[in-house]
Amino acid sequence: MSLARQFDAYRAWREHLDHQVVRLRDWLRDADLLDAQAEQQLRRIRGRLAEDKLVVAFVAEFSRGKSELINALFFADRGGRVLPSAAGRTTMCPTEISWEPGQSPGITLLPIETRAEGTSIAELRGAPEAWQTFPFDPAAPESMASALRRVGDVKNMPAEAARGLGFAVGDSADGSLVADDEGLVEVPRWRHAMIRFPHPLLEQGLVVLDTPGLNAIGAEPELTLSLLPGAHAVLFVLAADTGVTQSDLAIWRDHVGNCPGRLVVLNKIDGLWDGLRPDWEIEAEIARQARSCAQILDLPTNRIFAVSAQKGLVAKVNGDTGLLARSKLPRLEDALATELLPAKRDIVAGGTVVEAMRLAAETKQLLATRHAAIVAQIGELTGLRGKHESVIAHTVTKVGAEKEAFERGLREYYAVRSVFSQLSETLFAHLGPERLRGHSRQAREAMARATFTPQLTAAMSALFSAARTSLKSSARSIIEIADMMHAMHQKFGGQHGFALEPPPPFSLQDSLGQLDRLEEDFRRHFGSLLNLLTRDKHTLSQQFFETVVTQLRRLFEQCNREADQWLRAMMAPLENQVRELQRQLKQRQDSIRRIHETADSLEDRIDELSANRSALEARMRELDDVTDGLAAASTP
Repeated sequence: MSLARQFDAYRAWREHLDHQVVRLRDWLRDADLLDAQAEQQLRRIRGRLAEDKLVVAFVAEFSRGKSELINALFFADRGGRVLPSAAGRTTMCPTEISWEPGQSPGITLLPIETRAEGTSIAELRGAPEAWQTFPFDPAAPESMASALRRVGDVKNMPAEAARGLGFAVGDSADGSLVADDEGLVEVPRWRHAMIRFPHPLLEQGLVVLDTPGLNAIGAEPELTLSLLPGAHAVLFVLAADTGVTQSDLAIWRDHVGNCPGRLVVLNKIDGLWDGLRPDWEIEAEIARQARSCAQILDLPTNRIFAVSAQKGLVAKVNGDTGLLARSKLPRLEDALATELLPAKRDIVAGGTVVEAMRLAAETKQLLATRHAAIVAQIGELTGLRGKHESVIAHTVTKVGAEKEAFERGLREYYAVRSVFSQLSETLFAHLGPERLRGHSRQAREAMARATFTPQLTAAMSALFSAARTSLKSSARSIIEIADMMHAMHQKFGGQHGFALEPPPPFSLQDSLGQLDRLEEDFRRHFGSLLNLLTRDKHTLSQQFFETVVTQLRRLFEQCNREADQWLRAMMAPLENQVRELQRQLKQRQDSIRRIHETADSLEDRIDELSANRSALEARMRELDDVTDGLAAASTP
């Protein structure tokens, strides 16, 4: 199946899954069981599905044919090139290509000078006044080409000013910029670009991230620490005639090697088609180059894809199936289609279906409690047939005593809930934004006092240690809360004859892993000898806070959201069961009293309860059908 058809199938699957979630919401509403907590939970699930994106990043040194590869893979149906592709540097800044209905086609660019403000790209996304927008007409190739060529814009500035913006200036041997005789260096005009382009694949959630070469990547740590690790696939592009050069290896080692979903593309194999050698000899040379790249990059050879992006694009545009096969582009497309999309689907289904199924299971437990109570009431009233009035009076007294005993038993529940609230406050004290802000202030003050590089890096490392301590303290609170609530679920359920789903699991282990990876990336980027020698303390501190601290804040915000959702999911089923038991006891008490006072006949009440039982059993079958639909939707 082609990449485009795979995307169509993925979109259809996602829409089907959303339909099943809507079925659950509508069923809950019709059954009068859609409380505020459940409605918020379902809205969150649907929001994740609607905003689901699939990010594919392309990384390469300049002149590797990266932009041409993007054109060939995704935009050949346009009948030509979308991204500019020519000899030399055509992409000087990180460029995102995406589309959402309602947008206007155009390119939005962030001036390079914004680096001096100490504000991250993520924060500047919410400041439209900081960007410059150039609209284009997708139906007018020249208009579009003129606008998109801006991603290759450069400007000259004094070397000191370039250093102040985070660029390394040296002798170019280490990837740094070189000043000319007038002390000027050439830098990108733009810091980041966002292209809004109407295209079916982009409308379905594909986001393409095109990155610049080594020097520009190194100068924008947010790209390394956030954008690339957040991509679902990273395609590292090499040239078939050169293999892995020193600058290629530097990019791989410092920026790509730890990213998930890595594929290596050995591009420009058409340069080996010299028309003099037989095909088998050319194929053997391509295979040798692929094995050499795999060995240097420590990858299996099946992760190396030798292609000709240019010939593949030409073949698609002209409908030349023979040339397309020779370009080997279909093999790369198959790898993306068979590895990327199924893996993404599993992630989406795992989060969406598990959460929706848990909500359905909790509802089913509640209905089971209600059903058991109705059956018990029918049995109790049936046993009163033909009984003396004194027996009925005794039953009234007995039910009243049971209700009072239940109310007294609630004191323990309220005590546990009070402890639960206290532990929750302790948890959020460790995870809260104020705690991280305090750690950040201490790090900033220590960095300002630093006079030597070791003191500067020690202050940075101290922030990671403080963040790790906060997460580990939070993890202990989570274990304490989980143990307490598990015991309460078992005890309360055993006392009142119902079973609750085990509390949903929650751990900060993944978050601690993210913190470890962020620290590793930090040490690789900020601890390199090049950075320490070519960037002053102010620049290093500024970049540290606009990238690393921003990432830490996102990590803590994510932990806060997940912890809040977990705590709500932990307590909500128990609270719902308590309310249901209170409701059933009150109904039972009212029913017996009305019969005793001859306000209702015994048989009428039994008939009413029997009808309620039948209606409830029909509702439970409907819920089973909805649950089956959710389970079926989790698989393709």
